Amino acid sequence: MDPCNIDWNEVWKETLERELESNKNVDCSSIWQNKERARRFWNMFQDNNAKAITEKRIKGMKLSSDSRVLDIGSGPGTLAIPVAQQVAHVTAVEPSDGMMSIMQENIKEYEIKNIDCVHKDWEAVDVESDLSAPYDVVFASYSLGMKDIRTSVQKMIDTSSRYVYLYWFAGETSWDAHSRRLWPFLHGCEYQPAPKCDVLYNVLYNMGIYPNVKVFPFEHVHRYATFEEAVEDFKSYYNVTSSTQETVLRSYLKDILEVDNGNLIQRGWSTRVKMWWEKQTE
Repeated sequence: MDPCNIDWNEVWKETLERELESNKNVDCSSIWQNKERARRFWNMFQDNNAKAITEKRIKGMKLSSDSRVLDIGSGPGTLAIPVAQQVAHVTAVEPSDGMMSIMQENIKEYEIKNIDCVHKDWEAVDVESDLSAPYDVVFASYSLGMKDIRTSVQKMIDTSSRYVYLYWFAGETSWDAHSRRLWPFLHGCEYQPAPKCDVLYNVLYNMGIYPNVKVFPFEHVHRYATFEEAVEDFKSYYNVTSSTQETVLRSYLKDILEVDNGNLIQRGWSTRVKMWWEKQTE
């Protein structure tokens, strides 16, 4: 079949629906409703190595001191906080309560005055009433769990006056690998991963967008003070609700967690993709 004749938006949508079904209808954004988990996510990106990676990502975007920026799925402000210190204005869109709560705390702590926060899912955002478009730079950093990705991307284009950046995943991630092993024992079914960058690229291609593409490896570390802390955290990642499931999870974590400077750590890895383009003007 000619790939140009495939509705890649439907492929994306159907793959997300299968992922949600395999996860017992618990979507990934619900993980971040918990404030402590959102704080742990923020802290994970505060060591020197993680900060260097964040700085490199920021330098890879066309930003200047007078830029107006839209960050879609901003989380606790991992990018929005440092970006706001370099540009004129940032609008940060974030749906989860936990992430938005930590974002607001970070804005106060860093005394940021030029961030507007929109506490909504991107698909529910109204461009006219919720945003102050246009923006010189629009980006969505690993926040593309949107059912109608074509409409969502088009909305990004509509709000941008120049650049759009999308960050997503290629191939099997570490959490895909762990979930693939665990799912039959936890949920009695095969694990279904989210759609990856191949589908996204074809959605863009069908829209007449031919983005620049950069592929790069990424490693991160989940760090825990105690085993119980790790169990509680991973229960949400793997949708563990029963004592039987928790027994399976505990056994698995004992095999994969490492001891590092008195803490327990779980190393994660993934291949990541940056897609970006400059908006064509008439």
